Amino acid sequence: MAELHGRELPLERRSVWVMAPTTATLVLGSAQGDHLVDRGAAAAAGWDIARRRSGGGLVALDPPEVVWVDVVVPRGDPLWSEDVGEAFGWLGDAWGRALASMGTAAVVHRGATQAPAEGRVVCFAGVGRGELTVDGAKLVGLSQRRTRVGARFQCLLHRRWQPDRWWPLVTAPAEGPLRRSMEQRVRRDVVSLADLGHADPAAADLVVAGFVSELLQLG
Repeated sequence: MAELHGRELPLERRSVWVMAPTTATLVLGSAQGDHLVDRGAAAAAGWDIARRRSGGGLVALDPPEVVWVDVVVPRGDPLWSEDVGEAFGWLGDAWGRALASMGTAAVVHRGATQAPAEGRVVCFAGVGRGELTVDGAKLVGLSQRRTRVGARFQCLLHRRWQPDRWWPLVTAPAEGPLRRSMEQRVRRDVVSLADLGHADPAAADLVVAGFVSELLQLG
């Protein structure tokens, strides 16, 4: 898993990478401490631990239930923006149109981050700019890594959302209001393709194909 997150950015062209993780992995954001996860319990449960270079909260990659697509945009590309927040806008819109083609009306979040403290610990416990929700529940999560040559946008949604498989492995914060709020959000305020009536495995392929088609029409 670390090798997928560590791929170097191409210098000359816009690229789309459809990732296919094979091992259940809890991925820490670039600024998160190792204390966030019980490594012994994770190993016993069959989960690896990795770290990505982009910021944000912990992400649970649980193949084959996860859909992971990266978009790489070099500086100078028509989609490049110096405004980090603005750069998420076109990305969220492309996902929104792809989902709409399947009959799913998802909303692209435009305002301030919702539940920012929760989202800094677990990605899908918060909603940031450009991310998509359905009836208030988060469907698509986004993160961004910038270098001197361009930006790598990481996009994630789930075929099925199964927090019971990994939530007990998250040990910090151990208790208190933030812990309770995070647990409530990961159990109640996240939605998957299966929840939206797209349980067929082919549905994920269709939404990814639609997303790529939308990107081809941009800039």
